[in-house]
Amino acid sequence: MFDYDWLVIGSGPAGEKAAAQAAYFGKRVAVIEKLPAVGGACVNTGTLPSKTLRETALYLSGWRQREMYGMSCQLRHGVSVPELMCRQDPVLGTEGARIRHNFDRHKVELLSGEARFLDEHTVELVPVDGAPRRITSDAMLLAVGSSPYRPPFVPFEDPNVDDSDTILRLDAIPKAMVILGGGVIGCEYASIFAALGTKCTIVEGRDSILGFLDGEINHVLTEQLIKLGCDLALKRNVVDVSRKNGALTCTLDDGHVLECERLLFAGGRAGNTQGLRLERVGVTPDARGLLKCNEHYQVEGARGGRIYAAGDVVGFPALASVAMEQGRVAACHAFDIKYKTKVASHFPYGLYTIPEVSMIGETEESAKKKGIDYEVGRAYYRENARGQIVGDLEGMVKLVFEVATKKLLGVHIVGERATELVHIGGTIMHFNGTIDDFIDQVFNFPTLGEMFKYAAYDGLGRLSKHAAPPKLAVATPSA
Repeated sequence: MFDYDWLVIGSGPAGEKAAAQAAYFGKRVAVIEKLPAVGGACVNTGTLPSKTLRETALYLSGWRQREMYGMSCQLRHGVSVPELMCRQDPVLGTEGARIRHNFDRHKVELLSGEARFLDEHTVELVPVDGAPRRITSDAMLLAVGSSPYRPPFVPFEDPNVDDSDTILRLDAIPKAMVILGGGVIGCEYASIFAALGTKCTIVEGRDSILGFLDGEINHVLTEQLIKLGCDLALKRNVVDVSRKNGALTCTLDDGHVLECERLLFAGGRAGNTQGLRLERVGVTPDARGLLKCNEHYQVEGARGGRIYAAGDVVGFPALASVAMEQGRVAACHAFDIKYKTKVASHFPYGLYTIPEVSMIGETEESAKKKGIDYEVGRAYYRENARGQIVGDLEGMVKLVFEVATKKLLGVHIVGERATELVHIGGTIMHFNGTIDDFIDQVFNFPTLGEMFKYAAYDGLGRLSKHAAPPKLAVATPSA
């Protein structure tokens, strides 16, 4: 009756995994991709390119060795970002080839062109060359991803104004940069360019950067960003970005004017829903182009209930790791496959700032807000042999756990390999484990991983203050 069982629009993390999942269970699957390269923003313009630049910055600046060995490396004047990203083509090429191979081995057909809806089971595929054609499918997944949000008050036509895509095409490393937005993207790029010697100023309207982080971890990261050379302008909002006497300026609501050699707007992203003709299937995206879905990732309002969405286009949490799981869950629900019915309730966040930050579960602040009787345990990189070896003297592993049961509620790490280490704690949480599970394990020595054991010991030591005071014996009069 239909050309395909499952038609996926977009080949990013959500689209790739959703397509492979359905094909694995014998469904006829096709993926439509409008760009020449597969992988979406994750592979081509965002996640992997920015992480490649980060590693280059760490290597060339000698940042990891500065305190340990007293090294100081200077970049040659006028070096460009593309020159710094010498590893980008091999990394992106390998990942693109892996995705195409994954489609091939699952017999997923890859179609090139732009898709637009005709009805709830039909799209029109418009290729770059050739005539449009109609494609029908029993069910469809929108995995179209997102692009940098561009508000009208920011003059992106100015050659010195960038978003998180165009910043990767700079012709030279600037001496100074103003970054509007103290979220994940803004802080990651601020730390990367600061490590390369750029004086970065982060402008953030709230009273702290990265407000979702555990407060203590946030404090450590903020201090490290300042130490790296970043200035923070908090509780300030931008009222104007323009040219004054030939100079690019950013005017804040307190009247302060920042002169910008380069300006990066990092104020979030918008869903790539324009051009899909979603009104033809009863769907209206929000102001940022995002789609609202139910727990099965069915798009709310879509006629027939056979249109799903996953990844950045559904908004929070907009993580590639979670997008993959959303795509798999959507595919399984669409065909009543009892394999993966939900996304895990706990998932890690990874911030590729310098230093790295990663977290999963409750923060101290969220535990207090929920009225949980909690305690914490800490271990420091400076007191760990491997931490001393790698030269990270500021890092920390922090555990949040329930007092009565010692159940692990949250893990927060700032420091070298934080985004890798967090999975140790995440696994314990997945199985409803306690901090005793760290104590019972044997960790390689010397490793950063053994900090979990000593953070657990620290937490157990803190439990003593929660113990009930001993009851005093009451003397009874003798008969």
